[in-house]
Amino acid sequence: MIELEGLTKRYGEKVAVNNLTFTVRRGIVTGFLGPNGAGKSTTMRMVLGLDRPTAGDVRIDGRHYDHLHDPLKYIGALLDAKAMHGGRSAFNHLLCLAQSNGIPKSRVHEVLDTVGLTAVAKKKAKGFSLGMGQRLGIAGALLGDPRILMFDEPVNGLDPEGIHWMRNLMKSLAAQGRTVFVSSHLMSEMALTADHLVVIGQGRLLADTSMADFIEQNSRSYVRIRTPQRERLLDVLHGAGTTVVERGNGTLEADGGKAELIGELAARHQIVLHELSPQQASLEEAFMRLTAESVEYHAHSETPPAGPWGAEWRRS
Repeated sequence: MIELEGLTKRYGEKVAVNNLTFTVRRGIVTGFLGPNGAGKSTTMRMVLGLDRPTAGDVRIDGRHYDHLHDPLKYIGALLDAKAMHGGRSAFNHLLCLAQSNGIPKSRVHEVLDTVGLTAVAKKKAKGFSLGMGQRLGIAGALLGDPRILMFDEPVNGLDPEGIHWMRNLMKSLAAQGRTVFVSSHLMSEMALTADHLVVIGQGRLLADTSMADFIEQNSRSYVRIRTPQRERLLDVLHGAGTTVVERGNGTLEADGGKAELIGELAARHQIVLHELSPQQASLEEAFMRLTAESVEYHAHSETPPAGPWGAEWRRS
C-alpha cells in the first residue's frame, strides 16, 4: 500500500504537487492520470525518495522509502527505461541490482524469461530498441518479487503483443494481492487495465474513484434511438417525462433514460424501433471533460502566417 498525505512539492515559485492525499490500495490496478505537467512523475519520484517533498508525507507499507531494507523487495518501479548503464548486458544490469538488494542470481534468469529477453541477455543495453529497453526496465521492477509495483508509461515502445502482455501482467500482479500503481497517457489502454483512478491536474487531486464511477460522473449518458415513427415516439417519450434531443437522420437521444424502459414503452404503443442502444462516454472523453481547466500546455492547429509568405504557404 502507498499512502500520500498532504504531499506537496515546490520548485521556487512553481508548485508541482499541491497537497495530495490519497491511498493506492493492494489487490487492484490503480491508474494515475493527468495532463502533461500535472505532477505525476514528480509524485512518483517522491514515493521513491528521489525528490524530497516540501511538505506532507508519503509511506510505503507504513514506512518511508529510505527506511526500507533491500527496497526492491518491497517496491519495484519503472520510471525511466533509459536509466541504465548502456555498456552492461541486460543480464549484468539486473545482476548489479540483485546483488545490491540481496536477491539471488537465479531471480535474474527468471525475470529475463518473464519479459521475453532471455535470448538477448548477453547483449549490451545500449543496442536495445525502445521496446526492449522497456522490457528490461519492467524486469528490474519485478526483480525483488515486490508487494508493490509502480510503472510510469509501461507500454511505451511496446508492440501490440507486448502491450497485451503488459496489461495481463499488471492484472495478474493485482490478482495476487499486490499493489499496482500505473501512469499512462494511453486512455484506451488504461480503460482496459485499471480498476481505480487517481486523477490530478496542476498538482491537485481532481478524482479518486472507481473507473466506472469516474466515467459516469464526468460524462453524458443517453440512449440512441432510431424509428420510422419518430413523431409518435417523441410524443410518447415527452409524455413520460423523458428529455429527448433530436439529431439528424431521424436519430433521437434520450438523456438519462434506461434502454429497457424505453423499449417497453415503445412496445406498449406499438412503435417500431430500428435502434435502441445505451451510449456512454469513453474514459478519454470523461478525462478531457474533467481536466479541461487543468491543461497547462495547449496545442493549436497550424494556420498560415500573415503577409505574402502566407499566400506561398497556402499554395505549397
